[in-house]
Parts: sequence; structure tokens; C-alpha cells
Amino acid sequence: MRILIIGASGQLGLELSAVLKGEIIKVYNTKEVQGGYKLDLTNYSAVEDFIIKKRPDVIINTASMTDVDKCEVEREKAFKVNAEAVKHIVRASRVIEAYLIHISTDYVFDGERGLYNEGDLPNPINYYGLSKLLGETYALSYDDSLVVRTSGVFRHKGYPVYVYKTLKEGKEVSAFKGYYSPISARKLAEAISELIQYRKTRILNVAGERISRVDLAMKIKDKFNLVGSIKEVDHVEGWIAKRPFDSSLDISKAKKVLSIDFYSLDENLRYMVV
Repeated sequence: MRILIIGASGQLGLELSAVLKGEIIKVYNTKEVQGGYKLDLTNYSAVEDFIIKKRPDVIINTASMTDVDKCEVEREKAFKVNAEAVKHIVRASRVIEAYLIHISTDYVFDGERGLYNEGDLPNPINYYGLSKLLGETYALSYDDSLVVRTSGVFRHKGYPVYVYKTLKEGKEVSAFKGYYSPISARKLAEAISELIQYRKTRILNVAGERISRVDLAMKIKDKFNLVGSIKEVDHVEGWIAKRPFDSSLDISKAKKVLSIDFYSLDENLRYMVV
């Protein structure tokens, strides 16, 4: 099986490269990856041409502009990468009849309720969430596609890694009061590897268990015997975009589909790269 990973230099892309079996074609947009191809995702004709020439059986689009505040300021770029590029990936996928897995986010929801399931109505409160929702819409216009919604992916960066490193240095962690469903890039990659076999379509939530950032910070502090302190805050200094208070995802459907433990916090924390 020939699998194309778009965004191969990101956290999920790196883990997919390690986990997936078969002929792996790696595309990166910024940081170089070994044995990969550099491709500007906003050069849409080049993207379509590349996909059609390589003719992968499966395409996994992990590429995204994920800096929430940067998306709020650089909206045109966020739209091009998170939405418009997906339209052209879909166009090429349709031509070669490839199975497309598109990675999306819990930030398509407003965070008023939490534990959102696959059928809940999105209502993003920042431009990152809106651009990702538009990308979902393009992906779902293709019958042979699966949108994987996830939350708080971490590996060598992300909130858990920030907490670990800050507390280890004896400093204070600012913990936003809200809730989410963090998952390690490794466990998400393993889940996607299994999902390829089933060729599921539409939307599936694949994320960790619901937890507050405060409780997560406390868990990391206790688990690794760290000395720093934790401060609960309503807003992190420097934030530009609004954040949903509780963007946690209902993962009950994925638990029935997948055979692996992709969700437990202890299992996910094993794969922090610190």
C-alpha cells in the first residue's frame, strides 16, 4: 500500500512515518524530513500534480496552521492552508480514487458544553476553528474520506510538554481553567494506522479522555515528582484569539471501532518527548 503523508515534519506526521507500514511518501511544507518532498501547500496546481503523479492509495492530511493566535491575525494564510489546500487535495484524491484521512480539531466547537460527539453542530469562536471547519467541509464533499477530529496533540511540544519542562525548572505553570481531550501524537498515529484498515468515512473523534488543564498539570507534577507550582488562570497572557472553555470530545464511537487504548492519560503520557 502506498501512503502519502502531507505534513510529515509535524508531530503527528513524524509518528505516522514511524508507525505506518508500506510505501510511505512524505511531504513537508517547512521543516525538512528525511526522504521527503518539499511542497508548498498554497501552490495548488503543484499539490494536485504531485498527488496525481504519485498515485497513493491513501492520503493522510496532517498539515495545518495550528497557531491559534497567528490564525486570528494572518487569516488569509490560515484559510489557504487549513481550508483551500484541502479542496485541492480532495480534487486530486477524487481523480486517483485515493482514500483520504483529514485531521481536524476540537476547536470547531464553541466550548459551551464539552464532550461533543460527531453529530454535534460546530460553532467555532476563533478563526483557527473556522478555517479548520471549512477544511472539513471540503474533505467531506468527497465520499471516500474520513475526518478525524482530535484535541491537544502533543509529542515534543504541546501543553503537557510545556508543563513538564516548566515544573522541572521549578517555575510556575499558568493553567487555563478549561477542559479538552489531549492525545499523544504516537497514540493518534497508531489509531489512524488501524483506521486505514477499516476505511471508515464521514467523521470520527479520536482523542484522549476529558480533563482540565489544571488537573493535567497536577497529574504531570505528581507522576514525575516535579517541583514547580501551578496557577489556575482564566486567560493566558498574550492570547489574541478566544479559546473554547470545554472543547472535550466524546470518543465513545472510536472506542467501539478501535482495538487499542488510544485514550487513557497514563498511556498517552508515556509518549511525551522531553
